[in-house]
This record gives sequence, C-alpha cells and structure tokens, in this order.
Amino acid sequence: MSEVIEDSPVGWVASHVRRYVASDGADGGTFHGYPALLLTTRGRRSGALRRTALIYGRDGDRYLLVASNGGAAHHPYWYLNLRDDPEVQVQVGAERFAARARTATAEERPRLWELMTAVFPTYARYQKETDREIPMVVVERA
Repeated sequence: MSEVIEDSPVGWVASHVRRYVASDGADGGTFHGYPALLLTTRGRRSGALRRTALIYGRDGDRYLLVASNGGAAHHPYWYLNLRDDPEVQVQVGAERFAARARTATAEERPRLWELMTAVFPTYARYQKETDREIPMVVVERA
C-alpha cells in the first residue's frame, strides 16, 4: 500500500494540485500562463508526505524553484521540509520522478535568480517586500 500524500492546506493551491493529479498533468501544467510542477516533500515534523504546486524554470536538465512565499517574512513550509530532507518527488506534466533538491549556492544564485525573474517577474517584487533573501532551489533527478 502506498503512503498517503497530503495536499497543500491552502485552498486554491489544493484545487490546482487536485486538477493536476486528476488529469495526469494535462490540466494544471500551467498556472495563469506560467509553467507549474508538483513537488512532494516529507514533513520535517510530521514525517507525512506533503504536495504543493509551484512555478518552475529550467537550467539545462535541472528544475528551478523559488521559495518566495509571496514575499512573506518567513520561508514556505515546503522549503523548510526539503532543507531537512532533500529527497523529493516531482511531477511535470504526466512525468513523475524522484529528485534531490538543494538551495542554490551564493555563487550560482544571481544567475539562477535572473532566470526565474524572467519566468515570473513578480519574484523581484516579492524580494523587495521581505528582509529575508528568498532562496533559489535547484532540483535534480535522482
């Protein structure tokens, strides 16, 4: 029997995830025109599998995510989870795969940040709205 995956507790995100899963990625692969994937992490406290939908970019074979949390003062829970346990599951369209996620290094962050603000320009505004440096996440297939 497979483990139960808990979807985001945020209503509109959970709705997006349900459409994505139900359609095998045919509905939900974009969010308001931006590319979207599903990321499943293991809860750092609960140990439960947690799934959310995120806008992503690409850097060669790597997937890029931004832990913006809409410019909030604190990191999103999915980021805290993968920071503690970098083994994640990803769904891009119909494709599902195991991956390893990590925070971009200080050296690679500027270039990757530029790539992601080109994908979703609002990230630049989010960075201005918070005192924390918004983490860039690099996801590589396992």
